[in-house]
Amino acid sequence: MPISSKLYNNNKTKKGLYLVPTPIGNMDDITLRAINILKKSDYILCEDTRVSKILLNKYAIQSKLLTNHKFNEKKNLLKFLDILCKGSLVSLICDAGTPTISDPGNILINECIKNDIDVIPLPGASSVSLAASISGFVGKFFFYGFFPENKGTIAKDMSVLSNLDTSIIFFISSKKFKKIIPFLKKYFPNRQIVICREMTKYYEQYIRAEVNNIEETNFELKGELTLVLSEKKIKENNSHFLSESDKYMINKMINKFTTKEISEIISKNTKISKKEVYNYCLKIKNEK
Repeated sequence: MPISSKLYNNNKTKKGLYLVPTPIGNMDDITLRAINILKKSDYILCEDTRVSKILLNKYAIQSKLLTNHKFNEKKNLLKFLDILCKGSLVSLICDAGTPTISDPGNILINECIKNDIDVIPLPGASSVSLAASISGFVGKFFFYGFFPENKGTIAKDMSVLSNLDTSIIFFISSKKFKKIIPFLKKYFPNRQIVICREMTKYYEQYIRAEVNNIEETNFELKGELTLVLSEKKIKENNSHFLSESDKYMINKMINKFTTKEISEIISKNTKISKKEVYNYCLKIKNEK
């Protein structure tokens, strides 16, 4: 199947489906381009009109709102496709953050692709990238999303994730956080965790701890949480091996110093064990 590639002219607002990020807390965290696209939209698809109207009213955006959430996205799919096929400019937003990241929208996007309808993503607020950036962990991370309800599924997934040597990001309601602590302790006992609460809001808080030290009674949190687990702690490897430059130096020294002296000099400067240096010296002498 050939790779589909489209070039977009940024100087022209074309018709199609726009994926528009909205603030995750602080209402000022929205781009000028996002505001411009929302104002030009014929329709805005949102999860909850009550939530979205707060943002739209602040920026005097009067585009028509249509609901698109996990309970009606399949039912309304043909309706939205018809609107797009008629040449409308439609924006897809979620209650907070970047659309389709643990939110509805993927079904509509895939149908747009099938029907050759342009889908244009906008950059913007995301709790995933924000949490990853402040964690202080390695650059690689795996985004898991929300925990499932079934404990067996959680255990199975956590067992697989525990083998990943990357940071792992989760979404979870503060009401469910205590229930998930035993799973974190069982499968990620030696990792660091950052609990991100109310990001970009007035009561913004970042709690850092060892997973093993999390006590259920210490956390009385409210709202949605973003959790970041550190990469695996790799045990420091204290074994060092002779490099080619080390071997070159030993060969230069072999006729000028005793084997014991060479072992002490090389070991002191490279942290390679005296025994390894000594054995290499014996090997050289035996080959001569």
